[in-house]
Amino acid sequence: MSHANARLTVHGRRLAVERVLAGHRVADVAAQLGCSRTTVYKWLARVRDEGEPGLHDRSSRPLSIPGRIGAEIERAILELRVRARRGQDWIADELGVCARTVGRVIARAGLPALSALDALTGEPVRSGPVSAVRYERERPGELIHVDVKKLGRIPEGGGWRVHGRRERPNRKRGLGFEYVHSAVDDHTRLAYSEIHPDERGHTCAAFLARAGEFFASHGITRIERVMTDNHLSYRNSRAFADACAELGARQVFIRPHCPWTNGKVERFNRTLLREWAYARPFAGNDERARALPEWLCFYNERRRHSALGGLPPISRASTTW
Repeated sequence: MSHANARLTVHGRRLAVERVLAGHRVADVAAQLGCSRTTVYKWLARVRDEGEPGLHDRSSRPLSIPGRIGAEIERAILELRVRARRGQDWIADELGVCARTVGRVIARAGLPALSALDALTGEPVRSGPVSAVRYERERPGELIHVDVKKLGRIPEGGGWRVHGRRERPNRKRGLGFEYVHSAVDDHTRLAYSEIHPDERGHTCAAFLARAGEFFASHGITRIERVMTDNHLSYRNSRAFADACAELGARQVFIRPHCPWTNGKVERFNRTLLREWAYARPFAGNDERARALPEWLCFYNERRRHSALGGLPPISRASTTW
């Protein structure tokens, strides 16, 4: 079997050798098979030295790889990937190795992408559609992504994640939901979130106004467009439209049934769930809510972001824009 870019197949190499041994000129054989004379001479020498096996490709693997990381570090990388379910930049920072090396180890092991894993169990559960066109806006404030994530309320004293599914003391149903409203700047990935009891239009509008103040405090004083999905609280709310106008922003909607169009905030929602909402068991809603501002500060100022070259979102925020 020949490699993908070989000029001749094994059969073609055999023909070249047989014709030369039959008395044909090397230049003529090379012209007939569409290769160089050097190639014909190479396979002729291989057959004379090794016989028929010489017509097959040799392994391109080097005899030694002095710069390769040790098996112990590879095991540590794979263990962190499975246990913590974090990206290559975070793992590289924890172990003190190159992020690209971590990526190669993960790919070589055949581990699934984080987007395909269940947030609670870490098991592969999905393979969703991917947008054919990836984009990033050129300047802060050019596009803000807005979305809402619904979370179940936690009973006081903790839910099943604290007590187990059978032993939890409070088995009441119908505790309701909380709604995490989030806004993400497309260029910087700077994020702002609040927890509210609903996702009505006036609630979304008030959140957008406070998000605008947050971005302004980080140097993003002008917001040009606000992208949302087609939920009624965005599409049919006069209050939300007025909030966009107050910011001087044009409201745009994603294509129906294509949530990946609003992918940056959707990806932020998944990170929010994995690293905040489901990161550890909480004893109640208040405890979970108190942990959100601290995590947001970590996300914006210290968490490494692979799309930003391993830097946090705050590194792109500037008062000079």
